[in-house]
Amino acid sequence: MAEIHQTAIIDPSVKLGEDVSVGAYTIIEKDVSIGAGTWIGPHVVIRNHTDIGAHNKVFQFCSIGEEPQHQGYHGEPTRLFIGDRNVVREYCTINRGTTGGLGMTKIGNDNFIMAYTHIAHDCVLGNHIIFANGASLAGHVDIGDHAILGGFTLVHQFCRIGPHCITGIGCICLQDVPPYIVAAGNPAGPFGINNKGLRRRDFSEESIRLLNAAYRAVYRKNLDLQSSLAELEKLSVDNPDVAVFAEFLRHSDRGIIR
Repeated sequence: MAEIHQTAIIDPSVKLGEDVSVGAYTIIEKDVSIGAGTWIGPHVVIRNHTDIGAHNKVFQFCSIGEEPQHQGYHGEPTRLFIGDRNVVREYCTINRGTTGGLGMTKIGNDNFIMAYTHIAHDCVLGNHIIFANGASLAGHVDIGDHAILGGFTLVHQFCRIGPHCITGIGCICLQDVPPYIVAAGNPAGPFGINNKGLRRRDFSEESIRLLNAAYRAVYRKNLDLQSSLAELEKLSVDNPDVAVFAEFLRHSDRGIIR
């Protein structure tokens, strides 16, 4: 049975899974589903067209599924999808998509989203991501698995943050951040491979060695992009991790941080 505080306001159409908990003064609008075991704290607003999976925790004063902050939005029924086992801390704002974008904002599984984070329309987050306090995404941003955004990191619209990278506090990302690297500064610049993070995630020493060689090819040899990619192709012959690095560079529309 769902546990709903008597002061919560929940539209009769809302679909609540088993053992969902909804705190005091929370408002949940129509066309919302919330999966089993999810805990919604007090004073949360969950707007319509929102789907939340199982075993999430949403803390007080969050705004989930609000209309996109986009002048071209005119009330279309775009959506927000949140997966399973995510933690969303206090005062976070997560907007739905736009018809000019994906039509949805999508958050994967097992993410830790700390206080005062903003996730704008049409963003796509993978799994096992950490956002420190105040990290904010503009619209149409993609964040890869296991990325860590330092406190008050800001990401420009249409940028991509690759998997397994980490940004420093106050980092301003105006271009794509390739996988596996450390980025810091305003504007963001590269500071090597995230060796410590990769070891924590059981990357082999051979993969880490080859990723460092790939980093040097892109950032230390004064090569143009095509020449860097040619070196990465050689390094990736028997290493899928370097192949991910190369594929990211090959499909970077905004260009990568330098």
